[in-house]
Amino acid sequence: MKTKTIFLITFLLAVLVSCNTVKKAQNKQEYSMDTSRNSLDWAGTYAGFLPCADCEGIQTEITLSEDLTYTMALKYTDKDETVFQSSGKFEWDKNGSKITLKGKNIQKNSEKYLVGENQLFKLDMDGNRILGDLAANYILRKRGTTIVETYWKLVELRGKKIDQGSFQNREPHLILKVSDNRVFGNAGCNNFNGTYELLDGNQIKFSPLATTRMACPEMELESEFLNVLQTVDNYNNNGDELILNKARMAPLAKFKAVYLQ
Repeated sequence: MKTKTIFLITFLLAVLVSCNTVKKAQNKQEYSMDTSRNSLDWAGTYAGFLPCADCEGIQTEITLSEDLTYTMALKYTDKDETVFQSSGKFEWDKNGSKITLKGKNIQKNSEKYLVGENQLFKLDMDGNRILGDLAANYILRKRGTTIVETYWKLVELRGKKIDQGSFQNREPHLILKVSDNRVFGNAGCNNFNGTYELLDGNQIKFSPLATTRMACPEMELESEFLNVLQTVDNYNNNGDELILNKARMAPLAKFKAVYLQ
């Protein structure tokens, strides 16, 4: 009887040790799996222009913090200057690849994103990637990693500082969209749009630009700005500064990135 009892205790201890070993191995395997959450430097500010039904785009900025809180700012391009702010907490999915923003101003399941390297991919309400021709329009990029999807305000033209009072309508600026390589902006009086091409060696080329035909006093600066865009062939990017050049001549235009938050 004593022998049977010892055998039973030994057997139960072996089963217990085996179960703990398997559980630890599973936990170690799950912990060691690379996910967006544990392998990417995801904290930071992501920016871009999401599609808008009746405007050029919704300027969008989302800042993700390590403590799982966020702030979001939205501004409708070509509308008034109102910036819509919201904040709250976000949650990772069980796979550590997608996040959902939570907050009193957020419609349920409306703000879901797939977290990539220096990118946030906006998802539909079911948590799926938006595919097709418009897919590139639903990507936010980490601030400071690219010149596209950024609001670039003109601050210097042919070596002269820009006085905002010299422009009667809106501040001169440009935005380089990823989708269809489209460029649009305002030259100080009229809106303009066209396409652009980025080539190796920081080369850039703009197509002939179409503009609206509003008449404003003092159109010389606007004409000069549009002429420069047709002249430049390369650029330099120093974080929040974009410089457009022609060959190795002095910079023709300098821009400053404008953010919502």
